[in-house]
Amino acid sequence: MSVRTQSSEEPAEAVHRAGFACFVGRPNAGKSTLTNALVGQKVAITANQPQTTRHTVRGIVHRPDAQLILVDTPGLHKPRTLLGERLNDVVRTTWAEVDVIGFCLPANEKLGPGDRFIAKELASIKKTPKIAIVTKTDLVDSKTLAEQLIAIDQLGKELGFEWAEIVPVSAVGDQQVDLLADLLVPLLPQGPALYPEGDLTDEPEQVMIAELIREAALEGVRDELPHSIAVVVEEMLPREDRPADKPLLDIHAFVYIERPSQKGIIIGPKGKRLKEVGIKSRKQIEALLGTPVFLDLHVKVAKDWQRDPRQLRKLGF
Repeated sequence: MSVRTQSSEEPAEAVHRAGFACFVGRPNAGKSTLTNALVGQKVAITANQPQTTRHTVRGIVHRPDAQLILVDTPGLHKPRTLLGERLNDVVRTTWAEVDVIGFCLPANEKLGPGDRFIAKELASIKKTPKIAIVTKTDLVDSKTLAEQLIAIDQLGKELGFEWAEIVPVSAVGDQQVDLLADLLVPLLPQGPALYPEGDLTDEPEQVMIAELIREAALEGVRDELPHSIAVVVEEMLPREDRPADKPLLDIHAFVYIERPSQKGIIIGPKGKRLKEVGIKSRKQIEALLGTPVFLDLHVKVAKDWQRDPRQLRKLGF
C-alpha cells in the first residue's frame, strides 16, 4: 500500500499536462470543500446537508506545468426520485469522460454501505486511474487515520483493483492539498492548457449565482428541505441611468420549493429569514462579479417538481 504524506524528490519534467479529474464520494464526504481548496476560490456549493451539489461545477487549477480541471459531481446514491436517477446518470457519464477519479472518504467515519456501493461502481471502470482521498483528517487522531488507510487499501483489494495513490488531506486545515495536486497532475494527458489563464470555472455566471443563493437558503433549515429547493435566476440587467463609475446590477431570482408548507420555513417570521438569505448571498455574488448588486428574491411553489419531468427541465435538470 502506497500512502503519500509528502512529495518525493522527483526530477521536474518539462512537459505540460492538461486534463479532467472528478471527485466522487457519498454525499457530504468533503468533495466540494476540496474543490474550493484546490482552486483557491469558492466555486462549488458547500453546505452541511448532504445532496446539495446539483450542477457539474468545474474548478480550474492553473499551474506552470499543468492545468487541472475539477469536475464536481453530485453524490452517487440509491435513487428515490426521478431527479435522483438523473443525478446518478450525470455521475456515471462524468466518470467515463475524466482522466482521473478521486474517491473522497471522510477520515472520521468508518467505511459504510454507501462507500462500498460507489467503490463497486468504480471497480467496473477499468481504464481510469483512481486515487483514494481521505478527507477531514483534522477531525481524527493518527491511530484512527491509520486504521482508515488500511481499510481503504483493503477495500480496493477486495474489489480487485489497485489505488493509484492513497492520500490523507484536510482541506479545512490546508494540509496536503498541494501534494494532492502534485499527485493528480502526472495522471493527466500531455497537452496545452484547455482554458484561458484566470478562468476558475466554466459555469455560466447565472448558474453560479443561483448556487450561491441556494447555499444561503439551505443554511440552518431542517434536513428535509435540501432536496426541495431549486433557484432560478430569471434575469440580470445593469441598472440604467447609473454613472459608469457606480454601476449596479439588478438580479431577479426565484427560490422554488415543492409544498406551500415549506414557504414559511424559507421566508421566516415577518420575512426575516429570506432577508438574511438575500444579504448573505448578495455579498458573495458581489465578490464573485466584482460589482454592486441589487438582489430581488421571491419564493414560489412548484408542486412536487422533483418527480415531474416538465418541471425538472424548466428548473434546469
